Amino acid sequence: MTDLLVMAQIAGRRCALSALEVQSVIDVGEITPIPRAPAHVTGLAALRSQALTVLDCRSAIGLDRTGFATDARAAVVRVEGHSYALKVDLIDDVAKAQGAPTLLPGGFGPLWDRVARGMVETDRGPALLLDLAALVAGPAAARVAA
Repeated sequence: MTDLLVMAQIAGRRCALSALEVQSVIDVGEITPIPRAPAHVTGLAALRSQALTVLDCRSAIGLDRTGFATDARAAVVRVEGHSYALKVDLIDDVAKAQGAPTLLPGGFGPLWDRVARGMVETDRGPALLLDLAALVAGPAAARVAA
């Protein structure tokens, strides 16, 4: 695997998103809350006359939203025909994967296992490759599956 990856930080952990799955990185402007939306859905934002559902990645994983500063930028992705803006703590840069993702013996931890495709080595060090569909589904999907 020599794919390009968008590097990010979530709750102090280095994470990666496949650059092929990231449409753009944007500055998120005003976010309009959605009544009765799941906790990981922050609201709606506009991008070039397109509505984006804004997701907080910490909440989507099942982590506490507090304790880490959040970048004003988000990665725009499409999952099953819908556009999402993924809010992370920091969007760093683009890196090159130096091999295929691998699983760690013992996993990544109970919350991270659900959203991880594996650990991938990059020219910036190891990173957890994220599964976008699992992030979009949020932590409730883990409870339903259990």
